[in-house]
Amino acid sequence: MAENTLVDKILALQDKYLSLQEQLSDPAVIADMKKYVQLNKDYKELEPIVKTGLEYKKMVEELADAKDIVMNEKDEDLREMAKAEISEIEPKIPDMEERIKILLIPADPDDSKNAIVEIRGGTGGDEAAIFAGDLFRMYSKYAEKRGWKLEINDETPGTSGGYKMIVFKLSSNDEGVYGIMKYESGVHRVQRVPQTETQGRIQTSAASVAVFPEAGEFDVDLKWDDIRLDLFCSSGPGGQGVNTTYSAVRLTHLPTGLVVQCQEERSQLKNKDRAFEELRTRLYNLEHQKYLDEIGAKRKTMVSTGDRSAKIRTYNYPQGRVTDHRINWSMYNLPVFMDGDIQECINQLQIAENAERLKEAGE
Repeated sequence: MAENTLVDKILALQDKYLSLQEQLSDPAVIADMKKYVQLNKDYKELEPIVKTGLEYKKMVEELADAKDIVMNEKDEDLREMAKAEISEIEPKIPDMEERIKILLIPADPDDSKNAIVEIRGGTGGDEAAIFAGDLFRMYSKYAEKRGWKLEINDETPGTSGGYKMIVFKLSSNDEGVYGIMKYESGVHRVQRVPQTETQGRIQTSAASVAVFPEAGEFDVDLKWDDIRLDLFCSSGPGGQGVNTTYSAVRLTHLPTGLVVQCQEERSQLKNKDRAFEELRTRLYNLEHQKYLDEIGAKRKTMVSTGDRSAKIRTYNYPQGRVTDHRINWSMYNLPVFMDGDIQECINQLQIAENAERLKEAGE
């Protein structure tokens, strides 16, 4: 991509960025909350592109000025200083151009959202439930490292520990959680000697992870008239009163048959609000799935298209190895990985995804 073309694109985006900034201060826009939310989202998405773009534009101008001095300046000291500046700037230009090319590719529109994560024990009986619990702990530790908030919506404990199923929300005020966690969707397979195995044989078990972008208030037009509300006694932790009050909530969306429930709070009202949020998210995900299927048909996406049989990662305890099959990436320090140190794997998945997106954009 030629420098002048890239600079032209940057300037055009800067104009749009400044226009959005002006619109966001307009009282008429502020009064229209749905429009304000969308414009603010567009503004925040443009911010890193414009910031990086202006940095690149400044670098290109400084390089041109330095080259002009080398060509036309008679003072030898000034020419030497300009040559030093050229040798410092020139190597940075290609990397900066690659960064901008990636930033200019339209991002997943849901990357900036919070995430709802569902983990289900799969094949392997009790061991699969224990492994689902290990995955939940891994994500809990990762969320803690990043400063995210974790809230459990629903859980079904396994008979020997872990979870047959657990649903939780990850949220942050500073960054898009879904854009980071979406790479975790798929089947996770574990190879180890189960706690329930008496003869020391290695067993393969699995758990499925589904990551959904949390739907915002204006993303789905969800009406209470379309919902059946059922109340029941909570079966989760909570002390003596947990099974004596109808605080647990089950919501059924009548048009689609989707069912969600929440029993983690003592308050029926809080459970109702959280179940409503999750139902809205799952309805939104029905449309989001079409988007994933569409990009999956165009390129080898690193994000699962929702196929629960797609094995994405293996955790091999005897070898102390974790392998991500989408990018043939391995790490031989499994205990550290299971303690929430999963960022390097996510970084490599993002790099691979960006390479595919660049390839797609160039076709």
